[in-house]
Amino acid sequence: MNQVLRENIGGYQVDVPNIKSCVSSIVDWVQQSGQSDACRWLACMNPHSYTESLKDDLFSESLRHADWLVPDGSGVVLASKILGGNIKERVTGSDIFRGLSAAMNANGGGRVFFLGSTEDTLNRIRSRMADDYPNLEVVGTYSPPFKQDYSESEMDEMVTAINSVCPDVLWVGMTAPKQEKWIYELSPRLQVKFAAAVGAVFDFYTGKVKRSHPIFQRLHLEWLPRLLQEPKRLWRRMAVSAPLFIWHVLRQRFRFNEKSTP
Repeated sequence: MNQVLRENIGGYQVDVPNIKSCVSSIVDWVQQSGQSDACRWLACMNPHSYTESLKDDLFSESLRHADWLVPDGSGVVLASKILGGNIKERVTGSDIFRGLSAAMNANGGGRVFFLGSTEDTLNRIRSRMADDYPNLEVVGTYSPPFKQDYSESEMDEMVTAINSVCPDVLWVGMTAPKQEKWIYELSPRLQVKFAAAVGAVFDFYTGKVKRSHPIFQRLHLEWLPRLLQEPKRLWRRMAVSAPLFIWHVLRQRFRFNEKSTP
């Protein structure tokens, strides 16, 4: 796998990719690795995940050990600019899902597994994948219990379901930080080449939740229509997480300037 450039944002090493280069590096790994190689995985960094990690040590550790930590959020792009970095665009979970699926489909196919959400959503994914990416085989889906923590037996059951079909790619669509911690803790046991924590992508892909219009995405305002759609769930991210994240970034910039002063 090609070495990926990274930069320090809030103490996390965030990739400096564009969508094409990020997908290309994942495709290279999926094509070159064997089933005996360790599972490599991707997480998304945004202001909300950063602030959640401040109070969750396991989540913080998970983000630090992700093989790809992509800048999912206009706040991360702004942070890079404040810090004099080189991140120019967001790379979202949806970008990775669609980009990797299209690339694998064009390159002859592959085996994929979906973990998370409801049986209804998973059935919709199966149906749409057959139309959109006919060379990809959905070898399994699993809807875990909707609860904060899983028992050892429940985690064993999920791992067994995944390993029994040996997928190339595992898409995990739980909520953060549960999905990142799940992959981090269980990746040594997974017989999977690549896994990704992609949050609401399952709902986006099936149309259950609408992504903001591309105009809002280009203006780095994708959060605004979603906030209007789901104010109770998302208000805290905008009113608390985003300002706290930027404050920490400014502190990082000031500390850097102090160290640079003769």
